[in-house]
Amino acid sequence: MPKRTDIKSIMIIGAGPIVIGQACEFDYSGAQACKALKEEGYRVILVNSNPATIMTDPGLADATYIEPITPEIVAKIIEKERPDALLPTMGGQTGLNTSLALEEMGVLEKFGVEMIGAKREAIEMAEDRKLFREAMDRLGIENPKATIVTAPKNAAGKKDLAAGVAIALEALEYVGLPAIIRPAFTMGGTGGGVAYNRDDYEFFCRSGMDASPMGQILIDESLLGWKEFEMEVVRDTAGNAIIVCSIENVDPMGVHTGDSITVAPALTLTDKEYQIMRNHSIAVLREIGVETGGSNVQWAVNPADGRMVVIEMNPRVSRSSALASKATGFPIAKIAAKLAVGFTLDELDNDITGVTPASFEPTIDYVVTKIPKFAFEKFPGAEPYLTTAMKSVGEAMAIGRTIHESLQKALASMESGLTGFDEVVIPGLNADLPADAPQNEAALINAISKQTPDRMRTIAQAMRHGMSDIDIHGVTMFDPWFLARIREIVEAENTVRQDGLPLTEDGMRKLKMMGFTDARLGTLTGRDEDNVRRARLNLGVKAVFKRIDTCAAEFEAQTPYMYSTYEVPAFGEVECEARPSDRSKVVILGGGPNRIGQGIEFDYCCCHACYALTDAGYETIMVNCNPETVSTDYDTSDRLYFEPLTFEHVMEILRVEQENGTLHGVIVQFGGQTPLKIAQALQDAGIPILGTTPDMIDLAEDRERFQKLVQSLGLKQPHNGIAHSDAEALEIAADIGFPLVIRPSYVLGGRAMEIVRDQASLERYIREAVVVSGKSPVLLDHYLSGAVELDVDALSDGTDVHVAGIMQHIE
Repeated sequence: MPKRTDIKSIMIIGAGPIVIGQACEFDYSGAQACKALKEEGYRVILVNSNPATIMTDPGLADATYIEPITPEIVAKIIEKERPDALLPTMGGQTGLNTSLALEEMGVLEKFGVEMIGAKREAIEMAEDRKLFREAMDRLGIENPKATIVTAPKNAAGKKDLAAGVAIALEALEYVGLPAIIRPAFTMGGTGGGVAYNRDDYEFFCRSGMDASPMGQILIDESLLGWKEFEMEVVRDTAGNAIIVCSIENVDPMGVHTGDSITVAPALTLTDKEYQIMRNHSIAVLREIGVETGGSNVQWAVNPADGRMVVIEMNPRVSRSSALASKATGFPIAKIAAKLAVGFTLDELDNDITGVTPASFEPTIDYVVTKIPKFAFEKFPGAEPYLTTAMKSVGEAMAIGRTIHESLQKALASMESGLTGFDEVVIPGLNADLPADAPQNEAALINAISKQTPDRMRTIAQAMRHGMSDIDIHGVTMFDPWFLARIREIVEAENTVRQDGLPLTEDGMRKLKMMGFTDARLGTLTGRDEDNVRRARLNLGVKAVFKRIDTCAAEFEAQTPYMYSTYEVPAFGEVECEARPSDRSKVVILGGGPNRIGQGIEFDYCCCHACYALTDAGYETIMVNCNPETVSTDYDTSDRLYFEPLTFEHVMEILRVEQENGTLHGVIVQFGGQTPLKIAQALQDAGIPILGTTPDMIDLAEDRERFQKLVQSLGLKQPHNGIAHSDAEALEIAADIGFPLVIRPSYVLGGRAMEIVRDQASLERYIREAVVVSGKSPVLLDHYLSGAVELDVDALSDGTDVHVAGIMQHIE
């Protein structure tokens, strides 16, 4: 069916500011939708309130409104712009809820605006827990035991939470404990939780009804410990549907899917189970009435008896859609936007192969791992435990040929100093006692039973201390297949510890095929990373690059979207698909996983660097590992490497890229703090750093050097001092007096910065927040109470300086 000609202009509602549970994946989907619809000749009107996004760039939509996303304001924009259609599925829960509100207010009907992609009835059926259960019952698909409770309204028309809790207590008999409480029409599980006893149950029922705009909660039987899967489905107007990707959560049920470590494709389903889940997922979309576009259907499977139940579906693109798009190379948001205007899957081309239609279900011959990034250190006192409410602030994705390689690359991508399955300290463990001593057994069980961000590494540590896979499975409910793979990594580590670094090419290659980084091998053998790197290269063991082609090498990929791996040579040589061009090229290092203080704004900078360099005639090469971003879209840069931002991985890319063409250098200044950490090492390896040099970066970031620079320029600064040790910090504090601001070097977003008002706070800070040493001095400043703070943004070409803007802080 060709595109619709009865509509000329389309409004897209964005997701607004970044919150936990709704991050920059919606900038990625919104930007793709804008581009796709403009490509087809439609006028695109965009409403979004987040200025740090690619989608709000003036050139992307035909009209861009940076306004609060409320139904009242969007209604005024509709009155002014008179769009023919509204696409509600690209802006997360914000976009959906605002679109539904506009429909209910009669705004869409009044101005003749049609909702495309998903109709109101479909959104309500998917989002309203009761309607969704009824739909599943009609299909004969099993739901978890559950009941729905809505708080009645009191005389004033407000939610009567006490009466609602009383109704919920009556339902407890049927569902039983533990029970999972989830509010309707919220995102990231806000307000819900798992209740193990009656008090918790009452608390979560009350907070859930309070958080839900309708005062409605779903109370589910507990599926804790069940296996969790997701299916990314795309459907068109003709009823054709494909599964873009199956995703398996390594963490069992009980941890929000956004906080789980996930792998794609699903690895522990039998083919029969997969086919049942696939057919059911497509049936769910048809029954709910998602006419076109991408949706995500979540499933739980009981490992004891194979019972399969449907958990929920999202009738829109989601964080999982962004992950599935990057994992397969199938651009879900772009395709969904085109399907919404009437195209069918067989009419759209697959950009990556150039010869297959979009109705060709993606196949992948590699393993993708996503690990979420948390920021509990930003919230002193917050419990670092994972529940059914989402807490992660970002995620990293890695691609490898084996699960071992994929997992270890993902850990190295986390930007938390990890080099792989690094050791963790297990509280209460006595190294002098045998592993099976009661005290040690209790400490191990206690450590692995907690759902923390480091749980997988804690499991590896328990294995190092002699705990069996069966015992670990009994406590954690991690699938035995995943535990067996982690054990293989731990056993390989033990061999390296005992025998040292392999002296043969074959031995070294086997370790690299399991994803061991040079830095991790260095830790295991007591060498430094550079020493291991030289030993590896002397043995002739180098990474090769493979292309993401959506079809497991059945057709050749036209787009250079690549990942590194190590493989056994066939007929004496390894096959590298990088094929570097002979052009003038520049490498841009991205920012890695989002975190508080380093987010979407750096991705915005990376994308604009790409666009500007392309306009200047250079080939752009992007290196990043964040699946939520526009920079990791295969058509943002000329070449994309989905790799960890570590010295080792970046050097392997540069080695290959220098084989052909001219590498002008690497840009490190647009990816936030992440690339700055490896800038000096790259320069030491002879790689030209473009823009701000590592020495200039150090001059700005090193507190002592910057202090001297300010003095040499004769500029004023608060009374301050630099401490290289704990004792020195206390001396300087006594000299300057309180209150003080303490700032370590090389941090972003105020990490480990603090205002200290007395001696006790200073001692606690030194004890807990920072290691003060000669390598990392801290600056102690007199705190200026009531001063005005200003930001000056400036550009320099080395001679002239252009002041681009001055901002005054309100606080």
